[in-house]
Amino acid sequence: MSLRTLPLLFINLGGEMLYILDQRLRAQNIPSDKAKKDDWPETDRQRVMNDIISTMFNKKFMEELFKSQELYSKKALRTVFDRLAHASIMRLNQASMDKLYDLMTMAFKYQVLLCPRPKDILLVTFNHMDAVKEFIRDSPSILSQVDETFRQLIETYSCLPAGEFQLIRQTLLIFFQDLHIRVSIFLKDKVQNSNGRFVLPISGPVPWGTEVPGLISVTTVLFTSMNQFMAWYSVSRPVETHMAGMLKSSAARTKENAAPNPLAKEELNLLARLMGGLEIKKPLGTEAGFRLNLFGTDEEEDHAATIRPPEFSDEVINIQVSKDQQQHEELARIMGEFHVQEQPRHSRSKGDDLLAMMDDL
Repeated sequence: MSLRTLPLLFINLGGEMLYILDQRLRAQNIPSDKAKKDDWPETDRQRVMNDIISTMFNKKFMEELFKSQELYSKKALRTVFDRLAHASIMRLNQASMDKLYDLMTMAFKYQVLLCPRPKDILLVTFNHMDAVKEFIRDSPSILSQVDETFRQLIETYSCLPAGEFQLIRQTLLIFFQDLHIRVSIFLKDKVQNSNGRFVLPISGPVPWGTEVPGLISVTTVLFTSMNQFMAWYSVSRPVETHMAGMLKSSAARTKENAAPNPLAKEELNLLARLMGGLEIKKPLGTEAGFRLNLFGTDEEEDHAATIRPPEFSDEVINIQVSKDQQQHEELARIMGEFHVQEQPRHSRSKGDDLLAMMDDL
């Protein structure tokens, strides 16, 4: 796995979150007692976007994010975005937050799958950064934070080789491989099947700098060597070699599984440091916060909350262990057939015992 994937994953998922929130804030009418009701939704929307973007691109947060490290677990990353979405006066209940995160992950997964070459993931990231800058174009202080992150992206990723971008792409696909959530707009456009898997095109433009498939060129060049060589074929017991390799790999896996994972503690420590900067803002004074609904109606949101599967099941499985009398008696009979004859203890040293064993050989 690549240790440079986390910044790209976080920034692109954050960009998708901002798209969705901006669309919903524009569509949802938020009631208020203010005199200028027409100005309240736009003012409130801008305030929410500024608060979230300012927290998302916090300088210390970005410095920690750009350090070489493995990806967070799915649960840890979800917790970060949960705190980030509530970094303003906006509030989402659990069902709306679930839907928001599902839309974020599936949208970015589709973009990764559509990249003609691995390095195009960086172009997708730049597109998200440009959209974020458009959200806060009237806030110079927040815009400077985003520009600093843009500079870090160029400095970190512009010089990476193609092989590193391929490793980044594989790391992202591994992260998304178990996520097959159906999205209505994808189903409507027929880019997603009913089982949640995407329909990828098998034709179209090839990546920049590559040849169009259909022509295979093979060139053979012969040269004369001054020395004499001959082919060598190994006849050394391939079965034993294979078994030895299996035993060696099995022992290595056992050792790896037995050793504690040092990254688990580091991940939790880093997450704790990062979460320290993502404080949930509470309304000041008598100012009331508002709730954002990502569903069409409140009834749909309530229904989604009732059918939401719990993250941890409280169900306790009781295992009944009963003793079979007949098996117990049979086991006692077998054990009785083993007679252990005790040898008289003598004052002999371990060396004498070892010599006696050698004499018996």
